Parts: sequence; structure tokens; C-alpha cells
Amino acid sequence: MPERKPRKDAARNREAVLAAADALFARRESPEDVTMADVAAAAGVGKGTLFRAFGDRAGLLRALYEARMDPIRQAVEAGPPPLGPATPPRDRVPALLDAVLCFKLDNRRLALALEEGGSGSPYRAEHYERWHGLLRAVLEQVPGSTDSGFTAHALLAATRADLVEHLAGEEHIPREAMRAQLANFVTGVLASSPRKG
Repeated sequence: MPERKPRKDAARNREAVLAAADALFARRESPEDVTMADVAAAAGVGKGTLFRAFGDRAGLLRALYEARMDPIRQAVEAGPPPLGPATPPRDRVPALLDAVLCFKLDNRRLALALEEGGSGSPYRAEHYERWHGLLRAVLEQVPGSTDSGFTAHALLAATRADLVEHLAGEEHIPREAMRAQLANFVTGVLASSPRKG
């Protein structure tokens, strides 16, 4: 029984930290403006608690990203069309990429901080590997498709956070226009695979 209290406190602290980090990233102009000290103060926890729970700033960013991404992940794994597994591949690929784009538009600062702030290759990040693996698997189901691994990389490149930030922030491309442009691009890529029939 005494062991339950720290677990509850740890879970409560984790939720408080994620909520504080979420609010700070939403308010600050640049992701670099949010420090671990800021997050700890906003959450009402010590910096030691923050580092024990998340390891470092990159760990906190990953945890926040995963928490925000969870509803999309659930829809992809077990939801109805167009994201769910019962969707025909030619319909699912554009829907998956649209979901990634919309997520990054809704979470621009966080996505940018996560993609820019990690050490090593962004292509080895867990969230990237997950999306790439899913897209590759769906592309393999498209009749006549070849080189699905490369195609998945090329399609995901169109949703990189730095590109999304450039298009939305510097070129001022409206959300719906960007979604339509991505859909047209994906349709063109898929059209290069012959249809059955």
C-alpha cells in the first residue's frame, strides 16, 4: 500500500508537467524559448522531478508529442476509414499523410522543436520510424507499387516540420490549400502505380 502513493504522485506530476509544457509551447514564439526550468516552475515541480520523469528536454518533447498524437494513433490502429486498417490502400495513404500534415499544422512549434532538437538522424526517431513503417506497409498493398520504402520517405518529406513551418509561416499558404496541394502530390505518386483491372 505505501508504494501506491509515489506512483500516483508520479502520474500526477507527469500530467502536470505535460500540461505545463503544452501551454508553454503554445504561447512561446520559438520552441527554443521553453526551458526545463520554465516547465518545472509552471508545473509546480522541482527540476529533479522533471529530469527523473523525462530524462532531458528531448525526452519531454517526445512525451508531449506522443500524448498529443495518441488519438491519431488509435484511429490508425483500430479506427474506421479513412485512417483505420479497413481502408483501401489508395484511399488510406492520402488520409494518413493528411493526418500527419494536420497534426504538424496544429502543433507547429512542438513538431519543429522535436525534429530540430534531437541528436542524431531524425529518420531514426521513433515517431518517424513508426510513420515510415506504416506508410511502407500500406504502399506495399497498392497493386504494382515498387520501392515502397523510398516512396514512404519521399511522401513523409512533404510533411517535415521545417517545410510545414516554411509554407505556413513564411509563404503564408492557408491550411486548406496546403492540404489540397499535398493530396494532389500524393495522388500523383500513387497514379504512377498501375491499378488492377
